[in-house]
Amino acid sequence: MRPPRPPGPPPRLGPSHHRRRLLLHLVAVAPLLCFSILTPALAAAAAPPGAATGDATGGEPLVIRTRASAVAAWPATMDTKGVVSEVLKKEPVSDVIALKDSMKYFDANFFNDSKLREMEEGAKEFNVPAFRENRKLVALENGGLHNPSVLLFTSSWSSDSMISETRTFDYPRASALHRPSNDEDIAFMYNPVLEAVVTYTEDLAYKQAKEADDLLAQGKYLGPLHGIPYGLKDIIAVPHYKTTWGSGTFKNQVLDTEAFVYKRLKSAGAVLVAKLVTGSLAYDDIWFGGRTRNPWNIEEFSTGSSAGPAASTSAGMVPFAIGSETAGSITFPAARCGVTALRPTFGTVARTEVMSISESLDKLGPFCRSAVDCAIVLDAIRGKDDGDPSSREVALGDPFHVDITKLTVGYLDDAEMEVVDVLSSKGVKLVPFKLNYTVKSVQSILNITMDVDMLAHFDIWQREGYDDDYEAQDQWPVELRRARLIPAVDYIQAQRARGKLIKEVRDSFTVDAFVGNVTDWEHVCLGNLVGMPVVVVPTGLKSIEDPPKGGTKRRTAVTTGIYAPPDHDHIALALAMAYQSVTNHNKQRPPIDDLGPNDGIHR
Repeated sequence: MRPPRPPGPPPRLGPSHHRRRLLLHLVAVAPLLCFSILTPALAAAAAPPGAATGDATGGEPLVIRTRASAVAAWPATMDTKGVVSEVLKKEPVSDVIALKDSMKYFDANFFNDSKLREMEEGAKEFNVPAFRENRKLVALENGGLHNPSVLLFTSSWSSDSMISETRTFDYPRASALHRPSNDEDIAFMYNPVLEAVVTYTEDLAYKQAKEADDLLAQGKYLGPLHGIPYGLKDIIAVPHYKTTWGSGTFKNQVLDTEAFVYKRLKSAGAVLVAKLVTGSLAYDDIWFGGRTRNPWNIEEFSTGSSAGPAASTSAGMVPFAIGSETAGSITFPAARCGVTALRPTFGTVARTEVMSISESLDKLGPFCRSAVDCAIVLDAIRGKDDGDPSSREVALGDPFHVDITKLTVGYLDDAEMEVVDVLSSKGVKLVPFKLNYTVKSVQSILNITMDVDMLAHFDIWQREGYDDDYEAQDQWPVELRRARLIPAVDYIQAQRARGKLIKEVRDSFTVDAFVGNVTDWEHVCLGNLVGMPVVVVPTGLKSIEDPPKGGTKRRTAVTTGIYAPPDHDHIALALAMAYQSVTNHNKQRPPIDDLGPNDGIHR
């Protein structure tokens, strides 16, 4: 901040100044304007340079008079009618001045004063009452859990993606399984270090585990998730347990409803053991209880709002977890924490009773130890639900029965070449590839879409000032204030540009799948706008930056993405399974409690 200027001598006031002062006094008493005082905007417009209110040069501030004092000061012999007419021609009323000035923030500063007056009157008479009535109907609850938009996005590129009956995948049968002799090899409890769990669902877990055992005793086996523990990102509603959305504002919130994805996992016999950290209101890794850390390097954070599912799965606290993505919240934390994860085709998994950011971008997907596990979990949770109009019964093929030798797979310049080499050795045809599109505004289209949709779901939250209590003030508070300045017209233009992007991507997608960087921001935005599935695949580990002099076991995970067209998740999964069948990067255990004797980082 610069220091204030020293006071200067008062400016000399010429005849034009006094004439303008008289005009200002006249405006103050004119019955047509009905002003009791002059508005700052009008005073500033009429005053000469250096004579505005509170002039920084130390000049005399402009006097703001009441109607009575102005009448007393006005010369009785002055003819006011012509002067008033002249002022009204030159000076719009204050609301119009403010509206005219604000138009530059909407890139619409081309209206004349007459049109602005018309717009002002129309907004007061029609727009504002309609806004208020609609908010009463649908916006008094935060989170977007109810009253979804009728403007639906479908990611399908073909007309035959709808099916009347979903066929389950044909899983390979596991054999010769043995319980590990060491309980530490079953589950690792590192939450005090990682800050990855919001709520343990202990009573529910015991109940569901007993039910799973009872069914087995009766000879009833529900499938590969029968009795398997897991965690849910804490934007997913589970009865009788808090669903905090990671926010201090909602940390005591209990939604006594069942999310669709929870119902599906419960019917598959899975056992919920914890509600896992989401960044506050599903933004990044900061939540009301702290900040979630990366198991592979506990000095850094996990990134992405699905921080808890990624860190918990990576650390072995759960075999799998369900997270969500609007713009990188599956891909970023999976890459940072070195776990396999699937961002499915948009609409594949219904989002009923899940906190919503954007109804045309949000997706639910699994974090697992392998692509095989991702396929198994996807098969359990996919499906349409009436509570989510964007959900579909997607005609996925079976990833366990894909002949990868018949596939042509592209690779981008930023692909991990080990994946390319391995897939090539398995008989896949690999070719250099690039997605061609002319749309330059990919990233801004995503931001406009996400921010406006989020604000619609948290309108009352912002209006009541809860954004002041948000855990990271440079995140949602800033973005959602800016979203107030996005006109409906330009939101729709962004969706039209999105449609153009999708068409160009579809036309240039000349391969069955492609391999590329999974955290490049352009890739992230494009993939989410298109609704494209991607499998995050761990491909190795490398040394951390600036390791301690004595060495450390902490590492940086290296990953890549295998992308497929919408409704072709099975292709990406099959390729990921093929790669992992001859590598062991996804089976490594992070050194959370064994950093090495010379690493003194605080544990």
